[in-house]
Amino acid sequence: MRASYLFTSESVAEGHPDKVCDRISDEIVDLVYREAAKSGIDPWTVRIACETLATTNRVVIAGEVRLPPSLMKKDKDGKDVINPSKFKSAARKAIRDIGYEQDGFHWKTAKIDVLLHSQSADIAQGVDSAADQQGDEGAGDQGIMFGYACKETPDLMPAPIYYSHKILQLLAAARKKGEGDAGKLGPDAKSQVTVRYDGGKPACVDSIVLSTQHLDGSWDSKKVRAVVEPYIREALGDLPIDKDCKWYINPTGKFVIGGPDGDAGLTGRKIIVDTYGGAAPHGGGAFSGKDTTKVDRSAAYAARYLAKNVVAASLADRCTIQLSYAIGIAQPLSIYVDLHGTGKGVTEDQIEAAIRKVMDLSPSGIRRHLDLNKPIYAKTSAYGHFGRKAGRDGSFSWEKTDLVKPLKDALKEETLKAA
Repeated sequence: MRASYLFTSESVAEGHPDKVCDRISDEIVDLVYREAAKSGIDPWTVRIACETLATTNRVVIAGEVRLPPSLMKKDKDGKDVINPSKFKSAARKAIRDIGYEQDGFHWKTAKIDVLLHSQSADIAQGVDSAADQQGDEGAGDQGIMFGYACKETPDLMPAPIYYSHKILQLLAAARKKGEGDAGKLGPDAKSQVTVRYDGGKPACVDSIVLSTQHLDGSWDSKKVRAVVEPYIREALGDLPIDKDCKWYINPTGKFVIGGPDGDAGLTGRKIIVDTYGGAAPHGGGAFSGKDTTKVDRSAAYAARYLAKNVVAASLADRCTIQLSYAIGIAQPLSIYVDLHGTGKGVTEDQIEAAIRKVMDLSPSGIRRHLDLNKPIYAKTSAYGHFGRKAGRDGSFSWEKTDLVKPLKDALKEETLKAA
């Protein structure tokens, strides 16, 4: 591992076109879970894979779903079909909460099309009952998922993505509260932080990039910097800003037209923003809009959970975990651990064996262990799925460090067996 280098990560705000779509898709996931609970339907049977497209005053919601009766209606022939009204309402509420009330994209006037259809029976048969574990759920698709943790920040996240998120979170909170000139910022924004590492540890910020929408057309880059710089400095906290740090604030000079009116958005296009900012591998699958039979989502959460607990247990300073799955098969095909040469008296083989003991990594096992069958996903759609605080409502349960003792106990058992 290199001792001295620069590394950069970016984040995008909740008003970025792609994040608007992620938010709508995850609001739909939460809606289906809530309506299932209201209807007395077992949340384990919920199935949803929802994609959203947004452009100038237009939103299209498409995908597959298994719906509770409260989201259905009868057509003219008496057949059960999807009732679009609640889906449209969920989308409008999301757009309103983000803050879009501009001519080209307004929560009240945007046209919303709901094109959801029933889940494929061919997919359902493999997911509902696994080929290798009859009566248990099979994975909703094939794929590889990664989890990562490191000791660079209090939340065991890489520093560049941690601070990129934090900058935008503070600006969004100030915008929504109407704090001074920050209340004149728009919902669309992007940040980018370059961190200089010395001795393999974050030493200082080498460059800062921020582009943020502003509602006052008279503002220039200098004015925007005056508004946002205090929040940037607050977000960076104890991480020093190099005396020669390069600042690029609204480098194009003006950013008034933003969001889906400025550029089309799609669900799932910001997967590196959602994870580790490029500091760790990504399996390629998006999270938003999917129920947790889809291992793109649930297994990525499980891999982060396991990696974070390995680091929190001081078994290593850095940990990457890969899981792989096949559609319709319950158990992972492989578990791979890389401690990046930072293991503390343990090997990757020992960690892999301990992981299998402390957690059932089938889709059912993950959903049960992390209690994922809940409407907790809208809040994951911006500022990262990882490095967040576990909530009382069950959100971000994969950020808990309650596996520290079980992992250590499992490793002791392996050591005793070997002796």
